[in-house]
Amino acid sequence: MTQPLISHDPLDLAIAWARAGQAAALACVTSTWGSSPRPAGSMMAVSATGRIEGSVSGGCVEGAVIAEAGEVMQDGRPRSLSYGVSSEDAWSVGLACGGLLDVYVESISTPERPTGTLELALLERLSALRQARQPVLLATRLSDGRHIVLTCGERGLQAPDVLPEDSGHVASLSESARQAFHTGRSLRHIDTQAEEWFLHLIPMQPRLMIVGAVHIAQVLAPMAQTAGFAVTVIDPRTQLATADRFPGIKLDTQWPDEALDSLHIDNQTAIVTLTHDAKLDDPTLRHALRGPAFYIGALGSRKTQASRLTRLREDGFSDEQTRRIHGPVGLAIGAVGAAEIALSILAEIVAVRRNAPLGHHPGWT
Repeated sequence: MTQPLISHDPLDLAIAWARAGQAAALACVTSTWGSSPRPAGSMMAVSATGRIEGSVSGGCVEGAVIAEAGEVMQDGRPRSLSYGVSSEDAWSVGLACGGLLDVYVESISTPERPTGTLELALLERLSALRQARQPVLLATRLSDGRHIVLTCGERGLQAPDVLPEDSGHVASLSESARQAFHTGRSLRHIDTQAEEWFLHLIPMQPRLMIVGAVHIAQVLAPMAQTAGFAVTVIDPRTQLATADRFPGIKLDTQWPDEALDSLHIDNQTAIVTLTHDAKLDDPTLRHALRGPAFYIGALGSRKTQASRLTRLREDGFSDEQTRRIHGPVGLAIGAVGAAEIALSILAEIVAVRRNAPLGHHPGWT
């Protein structure tokens, strides 16, 4: 199997820089009003060596935040920053009008560089939970940078290893934390002591499972990687699923249902089958329909789609269940050729993930 491309995620890179002995800081958007370019929870990593990854505003206040991050790396004290994006500046970053945003900047603390309020071990823990696909958020008290880690799973909301003195904070934060997990959005919270907290939902990387190492998959896989998806191409036909045909893409040569079972599909996963072969398509769709994938798509004509739906009904799936399948797959943009079909598929996946009207079939509620 090949390895995925190097991460451009701000959290991953901030950890790597700190591990390498570099001073580093993380800036995070904590709230927005109006036409702000980036939502709450957006991050930018800044290294003392001048390296930058991510963004907090799309370009109009990055310079000011980078300068503040330099000072935070020097003295270790976190900063709450507020910016107004003028209408004139907003046009330069593609907005129709101006807006406001708040940014919180913290430096990373390591045994070698003990200043700072973000401990490297804490960030490594967040990264490990994210890699394990465990929903997690970091609650930060904005007055002093105190942190509490909260997770959400089968046992509900948890505060693993919380300190005794923070138990009252956890109780106060619980309702807002559940809201953040439910909506998938970071938010601010004022507790019973009138202290302001930022509940930063650490985003799991969305995944795309492509079943069928065909020509369209060769275009769709790197395109989806560029859009931020972790991509796996699944195909037991080893003459097709090769590193030469899919450079930099993770490959799995198990049968699709076995592969999907081992990959533990969650609600941040999209599944697309491109094989035109019922022996591969049908096990994929049966497995996908029993799980929480946010998107299920199947390549083929309307006639092919009708035939597969008939087989799925014979297997016991209801009409309500099979309506989850986007087929023929992709937005109707008149696509011709592998590149345009791949574009239409990725556009539909993004539309469904963002709950945009384009992502819903006519008649869906």
